[in-house]
Amino acid sequence: MAKVKLYTALALIAIVLIVLFQNREPVETKFLFASITMPRAALLGVTLLIGMAAGVLLTLGLSRKSSRKH
Repeated sequence: MAKVKLYTALALIAIVLIVLFQNREPVETKFLFASITMPRAALLGVTLLIGMAAGVLLTLGLSRKSSRKH
């Protein structure tokens, strides 16, 4: 089972590296009144981190509510 997790992690790292190297060109992003130019890979990374943080916060909130009911 440990080998499966290792191979899965290595495959995911390889996919992330491929995406990062193929998306290095700058892209302009507008948020409210600000306009930011950054590499597309950075935008993807920021979006990933925001999504992961939202998922963690949602999971923590739901787990606290379910533990209070029991």
